[in-house]
Order: sequence, then C-alpha cells, then structure tokens
Amino acid sequence: MDDIIEACKTGTNMKKRKPTNLFGSFFFLLSLSIKFSLVMGQNRTVIPVNVGVVLDDLDSLTGKVWLSCLKMALSDFYASHGSSTTRLALSIRDPREDVVDAAAAALDLIKNVQVQAIIGPTSSMQANFVIDLGDKAKVPIISFSATSPSLTSIRSSYFFRAAQNDSSQVKAISAIVQAFGWRRAVPIYVDNEFGEGVLPSLVDALHDVQARVPYRCAIPPMATDDQLTAALYKLMTMQTRVFIVHMSQSLGARLFAKAQEIGMMKEGYVWIMTNGLTNLVSSTDASVIKSMQGVLGVRTSVPKTEELIDFRVRWKTQFQQQNPTIIDVELDVFALWAYDAAFALAMALENDGTGTGRISSFQNTNASINSSTDLLTFGVSENGPKLFQSLSNTKFKGLAGDFSFVNGQLQSPVFEIVNVNGNGAREIGFWTPESGLLKNSMNSTNTNRTYSTSQSNMGPIIWPGDSTSVPKGWEIPTNEKKLRVGVPVKIGSPEFVKVVRDPSTNKTLVSGYCIDIFNAVMEKLPYAVTYDFIPFAKPDGTSAGTYNQLVDQVYLGNFDALAAATTIRENRSLYVDFTLPYTESGVVMVVPTKDSKSQNAWVFLKPLTWDLWLTSSCFFIFIGFVIWVLEHRINEDFRGPLSNQVGTGLWFSFSTMVFAHREAVVSNLARFVVIVWVFVVLILTQSYTASLTSLLTIQELQPTFTDLNQLLKNKESVGYPKGSFVYQLLLKQGFDDLKIKAYQSPEECDDLLTKGSAKGGIAAAVDETPNLRLFIAKYCSKYTIIGPIFKTNGFAFVLPKGSALVPDVSRAILNLTDGDEMKEIENKWFGKQATCEYTKSPFSDSKSLGLNSFWGLLLIARVASSSALMISVATFLFMHRHILMTRGTSVWKRIGVMLSIFLQRDLSSHTFRNKNSGHVVEASPVSSSIGQPSPFSLSNHTGPASPFFSEQGTPVSVAVYQNPEIPTTPDQG
Repeated sequence: MDDIIEACKTGTNMKKRKPTNLFGSFFFLLSLSIKFSLVMGQNRTVIPVNVGVVLDDLDSLTGKVWLSCLKMALSDFYASHGSSTTRLALSIRDPREDVVDAAAAALDLIKNVQVQAIIGPTSSMQANFVIDLGDKAKVPIISFSATSPSLTSIRSSYFFRAAQNDSSQVKAISAIVQAFGWRRAVPIYVDNEFGEGVLPSLVDALHDVQARVPYRCAIPPMATDDQLTAALYKLMTMQTRVFIVHMSQSLGARLFAKAQEIGMMKEGYVWIMTNGLTNLVSSTDASVIKSMQGVLGVRTSVPKTEELIDFRVRWKTQFQQQNPTIIDVELDVFALWAYDAAFALAMALENDGTGTGRISSFQNTNASINSSTDLLTFGVSENGPKLFQSLSNTKFKGLAGDFSFVNGQLQSPVFEIVNVNGNGAREIGFWTPESGLLKNSMNSTNTNRTYSTSQSNMGPIIWPGDSTSVPKGWEIPTNEKKLRVGVPVKIGSPEFVKVVRDPSTNKTLVSGYCIDIFNAVMEKLPYAVTYDFIPFAKPDGTSAGTYNQLVDQVYLGNFDALAAATTIRENRSLYVDFTLPYTESGVVMVVPTKDSKSQNAWVFLKPLTWDLWLTSSCFFIFIGFVIWVLEHRINEDFRGPLSNQVGTGLWFSFSTMVFAHREAVVSNLARFVVIVWVFVVLILTQSYTASLTSLLTIQELQPTFTDLNQLLKNKESVGYPKGSFVYQLLLKQGFDDLKIKAYQSPEECDDLLTKGSAKGGIAAAVDETPNLRLFIAKYCSKYTIIGPIFKTNGFAFVLPKGSALVPDVSRAILNLTDGDEMKEIENKWFGKQATCEYTKSPFSDSKSLGLNSFWGLLLIARVASSSALMISVATFLFMHRHILMTRGTSVWKRIGVMLSIFLQRDLSSHTFRNKNSGHVVEASPVSSSIGQPSPFSLSNHTGPASPFFSEQGTPVSVAVYQNPEIPTTPDQG
C-alpha cells in the first residue's frame, strides 16, 4: 500500500513536465486524477484488510514472477478505483514446498494476523490441509495454481480455484488419442495428490474413445535419477509408445532429460504433456526445451487482447527494474491467474460492504487457551460469509479471459494444442467441449459445429526424432521378453493342439492345427514377433483348468496370447479381445443311427405324399371316364353292359401305369389324351421308382434323436467335452445337471454313446462342429451329426483387452484364409478323414415327392383331357341340335332322347361302315313319365310319325335317325 501512495505522490512532479504526445498526455491526466483522488480522500478513512499470501520459493524465478503479478493487480485495481475505501495489506509466507510448513503458515495467518482471505497455497498437496483450515475459520482460500480435481468446492465451500481444474483437460487429451487412432496410452504421473487426482477422469476419458491404460507409471516426488531411469527402462520393455506426462515442472524437466538420454525421444514415441507442464513451457530453460522436441502439449488458451499486451509491457518493465539480473523472462498462465485472483479479491472486498464500517473481527471459539498454533484457539471470521458471497458473484474480463466462479471453480473451457519444436511451443490447434478439435480459435465460439476428432483439424506436427510420420503408438520392443502364448493341455482332439514333453530333453513340443495357423499368422505380420508356447498345465503335466480359466490367464496377465481352439463368447469378450475367427463353428450333436428299413412295412407309400397319391388316383379315374366318353359310341371294346363299360374304362386308365392296356382307341381325341396321359404316367412312375429305390437302398439309417427337445422330453443323458462352455448351454436349455456327463476323449465319447442312456452312457454328444467333425470322421458308420443346434462365432486367438496386435493379427488371418496356405494346413491335419465326411441325418433331409413337384404335368393332362372332352360333347350336341330345338316337347324329354342316342353306337363312324346295314333297329329302353301322346318326331324321318312311348308309359318301337346313305343294323350291345 505504501508503494502505491508513494507512486501517486511522485505524480506531483509531472506537472512540471510538458506532455509531448497523446500517450504522455493520457498518463499526465491519469496521474492528476489519482492525485486529486488522494487529496479529496484525505478526509475519508481507508480501511486496511489483512490478506495472507502463501507462495513457495519466493527467491525462485517463478515465485518472483507470481508475487509481482499479485502486487501489480492491486496497484491496477486501486488506480482504476480511486474511490475505494479498502486496501489489501498482504502478509506473505513462504512454506518452501513443504506441506506442514504451508499448513503452519496458514494457521499463523488465520490465528495471529486474522486475515480475511488467503491467496495460495501453490501446490495441491499444501492446499489439501489449508482448505480445511479455511473452512473451519470461514476464511476464503483462493488458489491460482492448485489444480488437482480432488480439491473441489464439495469438500469446502470456502475454497475458490482461480485456475483450471485438471479434469477439464482430459477430454482434449482423449480427442488427440482418438484422432490418431492410438488404442493404448500410459500415464506417467507424480505420485502425490496432484498426480493421482487427474487419473480417474483421464482413464474414463480414454476409455470413452476405446483406448486403454495397460499400465500406470508413478514417479516419486523426490525421485532420484536412478529411479527415473529405472521407470523409463521399464516403459521401454512394453509395447505401448504413447505416454501422457502429468507432474510438476521441475520433475518433468528431469524426466524428459533422462528420456532423451536413454533413447526414448526418437521416432516411434509419442509424448503428451498436461497443462501443468505445458503452461510453463514459456518459462522453461532452453536446455530442457531441447530434450522435449516433438512433444505434444495441452495448455490453457489465453486470448491475445490489447489489455494483455499492455500488461506484458508494463510488467516486464517493472520486473526488469526490480530484478535487473533476470533477463528474457516471460509470463505464464499461472501468473495471469495470480493477477486475476488478486484483482477479484480486491473487487470482492470492496463490494461486500467491508469499507462502509469497521473491519469485521474474528470471534474466538476458545479464548481460554493461549497458543499460537493450537487449532482450537483460532476464531471464525465474521466477514467470511459475506466475502464468500461477494467472491461467488464477482465477474469481470481478466487477463486470462472471462473471470467468474461457478461452484468455486474458474470457467475457461478452451484449450490450445501445441507441438514443442525449436526454442518453444508451436500452436497446432484448439479444443472446445462443443466442437472438439479445431484449427482456428476463431471457430471456438461456433456452437453449431459438430464434435470433431479428426487429425485434419490440427496443423502439421513434427514428432520425436524429427519425424513427420504419425507414430502407430506401439511396437514390439527388441529388448522385451518373448510373448507368452498359452496353449491348452488336452487329452482329446490332438489334431487341434497337441502338447508332448520330451522326457530326455525335458522340452515341450507343441503342434496341431491351431498352432500351425498361429505360426502362419505371425509370419504374415509386417514386423517380427518372438514368442514361446507355454502349456497351461500343472507340475505333473495335466491340464490346469478349463478354457474359461485359460482365458482368465490372459486377463490376469499371466499369458500374452492364446493359441487354441477358443470359441468367441460374449462373456469372455468382456475381459479379453478376440481376433477374427480362423475357422467356422457352431454347436451340433452326435447321435447313434439305427436301421429303419426292416421296421417299416409301408415304406412303399413314402416316396409320394398323401396329397399326390390322392390327386393321382382322381386323375386315373377322370382319364378313364374321358376315354370312355370318347370311345364308347365308336369302339366295341368299350361297349357292353354298364358294369363292363365301367370296368373297362378304369382298367384302361390304371393299366397305363405299367403300360399293359390292350384296348385300342380309335378316336383321334382319345389318342391325343392317351399320349399326354402316358407321358405323365411315365414321369410319375419313374420318379416313384427312383425315390423308392433310394429309400430302400441308400437311406438305411436314421438318427435315434433328431432334436434336442426330444432328449429333454425323454429325460435322456447327454455328453459334452470336459471344460467346454457347452455345459452352460445345456443347463440353460433345461437339462438336469445329473443328466449332463463330461467326457475327455473321442474314445470315451464313443463308449458312452455305445452304452446308451439306459446303461449309464449318453444318448447324444454335444460339442462344436470342428471337434465333432473329427469324431464323426473316425466313427462315421455308427453316428450322425444333427444341427447346428446353437450358433457360435468360431475359433479365434485371444489377446489382452485393447492389445494393439488385434487389428494386425486379424488382417493377417484374412490374408491367410484367402490363400492356399490355409487349405494346405487343413489337409495336413484333416485330410486323412476326407473319405468319411460328416453329414446331417439322412432322413432329416429326405422329402417325399409332393404335389408341388408335379402340378405342371397334371395341369397339362387336365387341360388336354378336358379339351378333348369338351370338343367331343360339343360335336355331339351340334350334330343332334335339331332334337334340342324341337318344339312341343318338354326339356327333360329332349334330354332323355339325347342321352339315349349318346349311349348307342354311332353308326356313322367308320368303324361300323363295313358291317351289315339296317334301317330300323330296336332302341334301348327309355322310361318316361309322360302320359299323353306326343307328336314328337325325328327330323329327316321319311315314314309316318309315331310316338316315343305309349299312353301307359311303356316302351315301344322307336324310330331312330338314319342317314339315308348308311343302313342301320340291330344293336346287339
């Protein structure tokens, strides 16, 4: 405060100077106004307000810079607020980076100095305890450098963070990781509250962009060079090459120096700094900057305003005058936050009513105890609640941007992304919560943009090793131990994986289909991968567990991969990653077969379905009727008594099945119908013969069970390979645990199936297709496969969750399956059983011939026969139309006459022309119910008209139509 008054007094000498320009005139007028305010305020009481300042290392460059900004903030505030009635009296303490000293300093300031607020402390660890003191004494604690997320207003309403919360930058970091497609990242952090505070939110943010944290590297705050080197060497032995560094400036400088020394700042490495380091790059020594080449960083975006530019000039001039030995010093964002924090506190104290009366005192809670450091003796600030409310409502445009507290936290969401090159950090982009990555900060206010994580929204980057190629983020270290690839020890199915220990050399030999596939895939990777096969076995060489337990070993880190016939399952994918499947799969069941040929006496009916049998029979009868209609008037073979005519028609039709019909047909229409029908019968009989032959010769076996539900219904026992996930599937289907039996080898499975469920064995074996395919290849004469009854995603290799090898191995599998090498491997292990292929149940696929297969042929036969029938009837009606058109008789009589004629021979046919001629024949008897004589006579009859019937209705001689050119003979039929 004295410095301010002294500065104002010196302004009286400026009246002797003559202003030479506008800039000088402005400051001349400003000094006069300050002087006038001081003179006018001599009669007004100025209330000093005690405020504590807790800053580390005031003798260091950082401490001097931050303290100078605090003082300049107060000078600028009171210079611009001449009517202010309060003056902040700073009581400064230096705890020298010690947590206990910081707490003691705060306690002394609250108890003895009775400060109304405390600016500081510097670190998050120091603030952790000081915040509790401020909460107890109702003294606001304003920190511009404690950024740990754990220091929130939830713990204390009197804590104000005039800096960005570390957790606000994690989304920006994860956006960078996502933009370059890195799947893993390792945090390197200082092992204290500052370092650990950001980890939960950082891990969550990385998880949201499908990136994992396989390892966390904690560095002690007072780590030695040997500890740093050991930690970095351990990171070198791992695959991940993306590191996120979160620590103090001093420790970070040493870390990067060691990383460069041991070769971790070369091409292929990715280093990302949090804003705790990046915000201080401008004040970092040039030798440290040299070791950080290619590093990316996230720092607070500070708008370049005219006020900030003016302040930099004024501050640099004043700082240079006070510290003439320090040159080329630059302001960092923490210094700007320190300025804004002091400015905000002065404004809040001025606005809370403190200047209207006497300064509020502390109310002691236990005045009887006299101790300068006893926690029980310091009082509670009466002005604390008002000052808290005033600080919460304080808003202004500060040097670092808009200044306001929301729940005690400073709001400044925009981050700048930089790339360290040359002598400092180069801006390459920005990040905002609304828009994601941006090239230009001018777009950060555009809320209509979609969230972007595209690397095209960042400028060019020079990576470590002066490389412009984007690092892939991982690599197989040359100095890393070989990958531990787990393999199952299994008695059965040696074609997949076979583990044999050589007793003479004590070496383990691993072979099999899965092993050959794994070796071929590793060879197709674009880089070298060394590995050893490790059996999952007990010391005695037996299996150490099930496949689920084997998968768990990868999750636990005991194995780096699995080369086995491991099925992709949803519950397993929660803990490990699977490659693309290298073989198809599915769950099927094997059941014994039985001979059904001798047990079915009606097998000859099976070739045709019942609807085809019925339809065919109807067609035989219909065709017989059509042939009779077409032939009975002109063919002696189809004449005679009624029973003979019906039998002849049916005999003729059905005898076409064996082509044994002897009757000749003389009508062209009948011949046409017979030709079409014989063709249809030929197709039917040949199809029937082929189907029946197949049933009697080929399909001799059928499965004992065709469905899993049959086994459930009959309460049969089923088997599964021991340790397989099939056990859980069977339980879900409703099988009793006592009805589910495990087997360990194909021979044991065969033995159980042979016994059957009734004799303590099993009725069916349930397993995956590849396994049972091998089983059927060995026992194909006894069993058959039913299914698939469940669908699975196939066999795949297993890798740790988030492993960078997964996409490359999957691509190698696709490359392998598209070529001939996969077929060669399959033929090597499964080619011997190719002559006994597995199939589904023979009867499960056999189908009787149905109407759908022959409806086209039957339609042709129907159209042909119906057309011939209609033509014949139409011709008959046309030739005897004069009878139908005769007037004076009833319709029924005319129909009766037509029917009588239809049943007689057609003497006009060529088949009767060579026989004895006759003019009058005896007609067939026709009954009538007409009682009166009728003048009905036949047209073209040359004799006298005579009635058809007598008055009594008895038949009499009937004159029939005779063609004058053709004689008639008596009908003997």
